[in-house]
Amino acid sequence: MHWLYLGIAAVFEIVFALSANAAKGFTHLWYSIQTFAAAAVAIYFLSRALQVLDVGVGYAIWTAVGAVGTVIFGVVLFGEKLNAGKVVSILAVIAGVIGLKVVSGA
Repeated sequence: MHWLYLGIAAVFEIVFALSANAAKGFTHLWYSIQTFAAAAVAIYFLSRALQVLDVGVGYAIWTAVGAVGTVIFGVVLFGEKLNAGKVVSILAVIAGVIGLKVVSGA
């Protein structure tokens, strides 16, 4: 169940980041409310996952999934540019999280 909680937390972290972008400095009310709500949900589910997972592993996976997801959605939804450097960096983040999970035995 803790992995499900971590997955939900990661999804809401992505929603948080995308909403913060859409809020344009908190000048759009709906997106501003959505930003704070998504952050609260993300932190709630992260805290539930961390009841079982080591904080280093859980937090690293949460931030990595959020970062990679935000980059992907930034490209798809906002037309952000994706270059070789970004792709290599994303792959490094993914490899690092996989390595962390493997060596932690989680």
